[in-house]
Amino acid sequence: MLRRKDRDQVEVEVYDVVNYRLQRSLTVPNARRPHGVTSCKHYRCVYISDPVVECIHRLDVQGAVTRWAVHDRPAGLSVNAAHNVLVTCDVVRKIEEFSSHGDLLRELTLPDDVINPWHAIQTCNDEFIVCHGRFSDAVHRVCKISVNGRDIVQSHGGQRGSGTGQYDVPVSLAVDKNGFVLVVDQNNRRVKLLSPTLDYVHQVVSCDKLEGQPGRLCLDTRRRCLYVADNEKKGARKWISGRLVVFRF
Repeated sequence: MLRRKDRDQVEVEVYDVVNYRLQRSLTVPNARRPHGVTSCKHYRCVYISDPVVECIHRLDVQGAVTRWAVHDRPAGLSVNAAHNVLVTCDVVRKIEEFSSHGDLLRELTLPDDVINPWHAIQTCNDEFIVCHGRFSDAVHRVCKISVNGRDIVQSHGGQRGSGTGQYDVPVSLAVDKNGFVLVVDQNNRRVKLLSPTLDYVHQVVSCDKLEGQPGRLCLDTRRRCLYVADNEKKGARKWISGRLVVFRF
């Protein structure tokens, strides 16, 4: 779990998954504004995106920290089946794929109507699930994007709203082993489940289960647990408190 300590320092807190006790804290220096976070079992490390510095911080299990430049503003992160890091860059509408140590492997430019993408995950057949839409944008959706990144194969959502088929800032994703998609609908304060073809299934987490706004989520398929970051906001931009909520899935 990420916890910002001061203006230029972030701590990664490691908890036991059985009793949720804090095991240790690892410091990430020179981190200005952490945004996305993901982990890699293969390389035993954590990646953190930093849109202010325009870089990715890499933290290994021994606590060693390195970083590499993205040269675009990074948002959400994920790790694909090849153990590479997928960086979603919202302003330029790109998915950039890096090796574990920061070598740029490829760039994919998303379709013109995918505005302000937050997060992307590569599926088992090499397509991409992407969520996009900031508060001021007309369209808020979850899309399945073709392997080459050029075409929208399927989508769910449209005009911003609170209906079953609508979103108000869909900010984070998870995909299970069967291809079902979990979506954090931030301003509607809920998590939705979509089928592999992006049809609505049901609401997994409702607003009455949360104290603030959901931000990120992590799915542990082995233990059938869904971890949701539940953060309280003051004003338009300042996050003042947060907690991690665990749901059986």
